[in-house]
Formats: sequence, C-alpha cells, structure tokens
Amino acid sequence: MLIPVILSGGSGSRLWPLSRETYPKQLLALTSAHTMLQDTLARVAEISGAGAPIIVCNEAHRFMVAEQTRAMSITPAAIILEPVGRNTAPAVALAAMQALKIDPRA
Repeated sequence: MLIPVILSGGSGSRLWPLSRETYPKQLLALTSAHTMLQDTLARVAEISGAGAPIIVCNEAHRFMVAEQTRAMSITPAAIILEPVGRNTAPAVALAAMQALKIDPRA
C-alpha cells in the first residue's frame, strides 16, 4: 500500500513577515484559496490507490493541521507531532515507522 507522507514542519522564519512562528507558510493560503497544506492534501487525494496520508507537524501546529484536514474532508492515517524540529530525516523516519504499523508492506 502506498501511504503518502506530508511533512508540514517549519518555523515560519523564511517568509517573514507573511509567515510567523504561529503561522508558518504551509498553513497560509499563498498561491490559491487553500493553504499550502490543503493544496498538498488535495493532490495526494488524487493519487490512485493511495491510503490516507501521514502528516508530520510541529506540536504547536497540531490543532491548525487537524482543522485544515477536516476542512478538506480528509482523515489522515496519523498526525505525528514533533516535540522539537530536527529537520527532514527524523521526520521521515517517524513517518516510516508509523507506516509500517499501518501496513507491514508499506
């Protein structure tokens, strides 16, 4: 089974003043009526045969991520919270371990 992984971390420091620590760019509507996270969720939903996505995000953004998935009528397989951002590799490793819990052949 293909389980999409969406990395939605970030501190909001690179696109200042639009993004901030509490509203990083992935949670803002910058290029369409939807946020960048919602646009990604829509693209993932179009993948034939894909399961529900795993989303990795900052612990501080968990409620906004959950609300944005609800607004798209998408139920993620998991929302993994990073207590501290450690870049891409640890986030991917956490998602891979979660994917194996969902499907041992993921």
